[in-house]
Amino acid sequence: MAPSTTTPASAAAVRALRTTLRGGVFTAGDAGYEPARRLWNGAVEARPAVIVRPADETDVTWAVRIARAHGLPLSVRGGGHDWAGRATADGGLVIDLADLRRVTVDRATGTAVAQGGARAGDLVEATRALGLAPVTGTVKAVGFAGLTLGGGYGLLAGQCGLALDNLVSARVVLADGRPVVASADENSDLFWALRGGGGNFGVVTELRVRLHPISTVLAGMILYPLAQAAAVLRGHREVTASAADELTVMTGFFGGPDGQPLIYLLPVWCGDIAQGRRVIDRFDALGTPLAGRVCPQEYASVLGMFDQVVVDGRHNEVGTRWLPELTDEAIELIVDAAATATSPYSGMYVHHFHGAASRVRSEDTAFALRRDHLLVEIGAAWDPAEPAAPHRRWAHEVSAALAGHALPGGYPNLLGPEEHQRATAAFGPGAGRLLKVKERYDPDRVFSAVAALEPTHPDSGA
Repeated sequence: MAPSTTTPASAAAVRALRTTLRGGVFTAGDAGYEPARRLWNGAVEARPAVIVRPADETDVTWAVRIARAHGLPLSVRGGGHDWAGRATADGGLVIDLADLRRVTVDRATGTAVAQGGARAGDLVEATRALGLAPVTGTVKAVGFAGLTLGGGYGLLAGQCGLALDNLVSARVVLADGRPVVASADENSDLFWALRGGGGNFGVVTELRVRLHPISTVLAGMILYPLAQAAAVLRGHREVTASAADELTVMTGFFGGPDGQPLIYLLPVWCGDIAQGRRVIDRFDALGTPLAGRVCPQEYASVLGMFDQVVVDGRHNEVGTRWLPELTDEAIELIVDAAATATSPYSGMYVHHFHGAASRVRSEDTAFALRRDHLLVEIGAAWDPAEPAAPHRRWAHEVSAALAGHALPGGYPNLLGPEEHQRATAAFGPGAGRLLKVKERYDPDRVFSAVAALEPTHPDSGA
């Protein structure tokens, strides 16, 4: 039998929620509770006291106020893809935005408004028929708000920047239940913090984002055997060293159909197709592919290429490093990681950061690392029936091996909850400013959606 999540405080909160909210309210024993509490990472087994699915922003404000009034820990679920499970908590109140996924497009201004529960795929589907593209991550199922607020590495980074660089404004329900707008003109300090500081300041119920006139791209997934990995990665380094903004290239490895690791390249060219063919031709000399080809296709189709490796319910452990470049030593470590992977479901996803993303001033957003670099995402994934220890150890050992070749910090969206020192390094000179914004908008530290800074940071002014 599952342990009880009910306390006198939570029971009183549930009564208040059920008499106040228009949306759903779920507790243990309700038909919708078990599926609602499950996250993408099946290793997370938290049992919230209550899960609410707001019908609108007013429901969100009441949920925040009721949680605070009854002393319940509060968490927010957008897409539920944070590997560390910060979207839920034992004995707490979860605001699940699953019913707030509407996307509306304003063609005249070239922007889209997405509700807080929208997925990356929702944005792409709403804009594809108009010949416009949002800047998202690389997987359709991931929550758009979470990926945007923490950064948003994607396949258009060279031409369009990170997802957060395309945020125009956001509606936020603060820790006291007040809804506010954050933009360059309203609550500009909060707007600065949201672009990289994640959902650590409130519940983001709506985002307005800039769209781009991109529909057809030259792209494709090219797969190589592990024996060719070093040569392919050295070729990746050579091609991307002089890459135009229009070219963004992912690389890494994952398990093939027979379980053996395959090295992949995913070049995406979002400019003139004829010009792009001359650039893409350089990839033909990097090795002898097992499968895959680069061709003109809809950007929406490209975004689905990793869907098969992001499977709900598997157990996951994630590590992350920022590499300044793919040195020979780093290439050797990546190849070794592929060769020693403990599960055919594990992989590595190396994101290319350059061009427009690197030309934003470090001080303009809370996301501070604006030099050219590579984001390495180390993803251990395994069947729930297997022992976790070998897979977690592999992820930790790969991360530790890369640390000596990495830049300080790490991508906040992927750092673990206790990696405070790496978070401080990631935010750089802006860490103290970020803490001051936190103190202004969430002094009781109600929200924690990405790796959080400790309040004793010496630059905080506290």
